[in-house]
Parts: sequence; structure tokens; C-alpha cells
Amino acid sequence: MKRIIISFLALVLFLPSLGFAQNFDQSEFEIWKAKRLKSLLSETGWLNLAGLYWLKDGNNTIGGADGNDCQFPTEHSVGKLGNIYLEKGKVYLKDVPANATITVKGVPFSGGLIFEEGKESPVLVHQSLRWFIIKRGEKYAIRLRDLESEYVKNFKGIEYFPFQSNLVLKAKFVPTKGRKLKIVDVTGRVYEEESPGKVVFNVAGKEYALLATQEGDQLFIVFGDTSNKHETYGGGRFLYVDMPKNGEEVIMDFNRSYNPPCTFTPYATCPLPVAENKLPIQILAGEKYTSHY
Repeated sequence: MKRIIISFLALVLFLPSLGFAQNFDQSEFEIWKAKRLKSLLSETGWLNLAGLYWLKDGNNTIGGADGNDCQFPTEHSVGKLGNIYLEKGKVYLKDVPANATITVKGVPFSGGLIFEEGKESPVLVHQSLRWFIIKRGEKYAIRLRDLESEYVKNFKGIEYFPFQSNLVLKAKFVPTKGRKLKIVDVTGRVYEEESPGKVVFNVAGKEYALLATQEGDQLFIVFGDTSNKHETYGGGRFLYVDMPKNGEEVIMDFNRSYNPPCTFTPYATCPLPVAENKLPIQILAGEKYTSHY
């Protein structure tokens, strides 16, 4: 049986924005937590990921039976769903058998083009499964979700540190030009992201800085601290900060530090903090990491 279950790049490319940030008191923190939970449990959340299957050039068989190049969960798929064909940067679904009901946006789909760079990739539906094609570098893959995933059924929620008002910080955004961060993910893959600058802040009278990338009108920060591998996830946490609107001042709320998707599922790969973003202090705010995830 050739079963390809390879984690995918979480990266920053597919994360829902968890900024939600306007006010920074405890009541707003509770609202933020509720939105965070809703995002995780949604149809496009991280908990229902069921696999990622890298495609070879030419034909790739898919379905629930042993022997498929890309074996989907047996209990939620007919044995043969068809063939995924990769040719010159385009991906097609072919040879869908009569007993394999596949739809796109509620309409039966019997095959055709399902990926072309620069165009939206349709989401294909079969029973509780949802999948579509992604491109990472020069490689193509099927990203698979299962709405009846055991990770969703067994999810017990997220644990948080108590709200820490002293970790809602006024900070300074210091822009840079032409700087790229060399980022390593949990699988060892290395890639570059442009950084618009760093956020400089004080904790207990000492100055620290964190490098950021940018998503829309927000800064995205991957950071580590000395609580990692103990109270918090060993690979660090994520944090959004709103871009400054006037001047350089921003608000950095460490209570909204949240776990990467790979804390919830084995089917995600996550960026690790760059060396400059490993703080020599504990940040006991935001999401904890516990083994029941």
C-alpha cells in the first residue's frame, strides 16, 4: 500500500486572521477566544485535516482502497474515486467511476481541470471529505479534509493562561526595507518571507524586539519564549499585531498568542521562530499547550 500522508505547509498562507483586535481588555479577550474556537471548528478549520498527498507527474490514483497512490480514509470513501493527472502545471480529475459521487458547489462533477496556477482551485466533495489542489514551490498536492475527523470529535477545547493586563503592551514598529527572513518549518523545509520590520517593546523594564511578516493590514509574528516545551508549545506561538495607523505605535497583546495548527493535527507543518524571535523570558499569557489536543 502506498499511502502518502505528508504534512503540509501551514504557513502563513492558509491561516485565518486572528487579529480581531480593537480593544484589549478582558471582555474583548473572551470574545477573541470564542472566535478562535469557532475558527478551529469550522469547515475550513485546522481540526478536520485528514491528509496531504504530494502528486507525481502523470497519473495518481485516489480512493479509499489499499493500493491507491493517494489513499483516502477508507470509512469515508469508495474504493476508487478516479485519477488525478498532473501535466505541465495543470491538474485534472479523470476516470471517475459511476459509484463515486463527487460534487463541486453542490453540482455533480464527473471530471475535468481542477487546478491551473493563477486560478481558484475548486473544492471537491465526496461524502464527508473535502479536497483541493495546492502548489508549494514546484510541487503539487491534494489537501484533504474530513468533516467527520476524529480530531474534531475528540477535541476538548483550548486551555489559556489567565488574562494578563501587564502583557498588553504599547510597542514601537520599526520598519525595514528589503529584509527577508529565512524561515524553517517543523519538517526542515526552508523558505523566505519578506519582513516589513520589527516590533520593539518593554517587559519588566527591559527592551525586546520581534521580527514580523505582513498579512494585509496586520503584522504576523512567530515567537518563542522560555515557557516553550513546558507550559507552551515547543515550536513557539503565533501572534497578530495591527499595523500602525498613525506614527509608529502599535499594541501588542500577548494574551492573544495562539498555538500553531500542528499542535492540533499531524497534517500541518508550521514555521518555527527565527533565532531573533526567541525571547529569553517567559510569556505566560495566551494559549497553553496540553497533550489532549
